[in-house]
Amino acid sequence: MRNIALFIFLVSSVFCWEQTSLKVDTEKNITSTENINIKTLLDSVANKMIKKPLIHSTSIGIVYQGKEFIGHYGELEKGRANCPDSETIYEIGSLSKTFTGMLVAKAVFENKLSIEDEVQRYLAEDYPNLKFKNQPILIKHLLSHTSGFPNMLPFEANKILQDFTNHNTPRKLNEVYKNYGKEDFFKDLHKVKIDTIPGYKYSYSSAGTELMAYILEKVYRTSFEKLLTDYLSKNIAMHNTKISLSNQELKKLAVGYHSDNTVITSPMPKLPWGASGSIKSTIPDMVKYITFQLKNNKIVTESHKTTAKFDNEFSIGYFWNISTDDKKLGTFYVHHGGVPRSQCYIYIIPKYDLGVFIVTNQSGENTATVMEDALNEIFEKIAKK
Repeated sequence: MRNIALFIFLVSSVFCWEQTSLKVDTEKNITSTENINIKTLLDSVANKMIKKPLIHSTSIGIVYQGKEFIGHYGELEKGRANCPDSETIYEIGSLSKTFTGMLVAKAVFENKLSIEDEVQRYLAEDYPNLKFKNQPILIKHLLSHTSGFPNMLPFEANKILQDFTNHNTPRKLNEVYKNYGKEDFFKDLHKVKIDTIPGYKYSYSSAGTELMAYILEKVYRTSFEKLLTDYLSKNIAMHNTKISLSNQELKKLAVGYHSDNTVITSPMPKLPWGASGSIKSTIPDMVKYITFQLKNNKIVTESHKTTAKFDNEFSIGYFWNISTDDKKLGTFYVHHGGVPRSQCYIYIIPKYDLGVFIVTNQSGENTATVMEDALNEIFEKIAKK
């Protein structure tokens, strides 16, 4: 649980600084951030990062005190000199859950549902197994990963992920999800066994997020993906963040590498609803998302509310991990995302009016640590100003 908020030190040398898509005057930004040269800082951490074993490239977006910065570094394919850019589309994995949480917050404000509602209320069939000693699973238990659900459905996927670095893992995942649809999900839901009172034990669950997407579909009477893309387009001007890609968009999807395999890995298969790990996005869109998350608006405020507190340093909001670091960053919101060929992090740090998104097209056992090192160099510099 603690690995969600590690603070370490270090962090990538082909460099492609990109600002045209955001039309940002970099020099003005440098002078307006009180002697912190964000561009130089990004260059430093990213160029260290891409010198690490197996890391080919990285893209980073930062919003700091209202100013936006984007940097792209390295090569998507080693030796090809194909640096990512602001049109590159990335798989953001479990960071998708924060978007689902945002839509739940929207539903709460529109009185479509309450987080105190029983999950069974929204299901077409009776699921007597979704309770423990007459204590039912509530929506807030899905949001806080305290429902007692397994991580993945079908159950076989959990066994595959236990050996994540095995070169066969991506192929096996694709086989499992190739013909696995919503009906299969609900059949497997009958087999779930809850072994503790909901609301107390943290147990990360993508399956719970998928069920939350179904509930959103039920109350809005529209598909989860349409609900997602409509909201992002109309409210945040995010036009390049979606679950399903057109043939033209697929050409812009970043290639990626799994573990230490030098062969390009196939994309992560779509999950039944895609709410827990199937969203794709670009760096400019993620910068817009950060800006939205730093604003004091009712949807963000609701989605950042605590749904379960585990100790003084760690709690959960609407799928957001909430950490408290009194000595440095204050209370902040973070999520990691990972699929077999990319990993990313998003940090929202209100104390410094700071948000960071970082992604790389490699996914192995040390990838998260490499990104954490890069992030911590950024945080150390800004916290000391």
